[in-house]
Amino acid sequence: MKKGRMIVVDGSNGAGKTTVIEAIRDHLQHVNRETVFTREPGGTPIGEKIREILLSPEAGEMADVTELMLFAAARAQHVREKIMPAVEAGKVVVSDRFDSATVSFQHYARGLPLELITTLNEIAVDGLKPDMTIILDLDPEAGLVRVGSRGDDLDRLEKEKLDFLHKARDGYLGQAKASPDNFVVIDASQSLDNVISEVLSVVDQVIEA
Repeated sequence: MKKGRMIVVDGSNGAGKTTVIEAIRDHLQHVNRETVFTREPGGTPIGEKIREILLSPEAGEMADVTELMLFAAARAQHVREKIMPAVEAGKVVVSDRFDSATVSFQHYARGLPLELITTLNEIAVDGLKPDMTIILDLDPEAGLVRVGSRGDDLDRLEKEKLDFLHKARDGYLGQAKASPDNFVVIDASQSLDNVISEVLSVVDQVIEA
């Protein structure tokens, strides 16, 4: 049985995660790897209900620590119900966001203590670590333009001030610099073809390792 893998696609809002993940889906189908695609917050019935609360613009009064604990709760269910069983079965799990997002948004942007976030993340993931986290890096201003061009309503986090989004971006880049073996940063401002080509090259390295 082939070894299971976990790949996370994360990064700036509007950086093209959805399009990139679709390209990964097509590629992994072509190379006949059984794959599970999922997202955070969400991925399970319980997680999706938590997602509705977390991203609702109507939840503007949410305390920062409440937000953190809801993300951790959704992740704990996600790992145990969906991700871990798939990896143990030899499948490739591709997740739209994971624990790096919590460090970026709740520590770097919100200012919550890293020790608290690390402790909750460790409980939530139960020893699971992604094989690779791909960061799609894009200037927040450009990202918001892209998000706005989709015509969708902004969620609660997308409505945060630019300073918040810049700090979150710094969080992703900081994590990648600190753990170069576990993160790769891809410039999402370049052409989509180039972005996808670089992403698929990383995916191939991970699944063939």
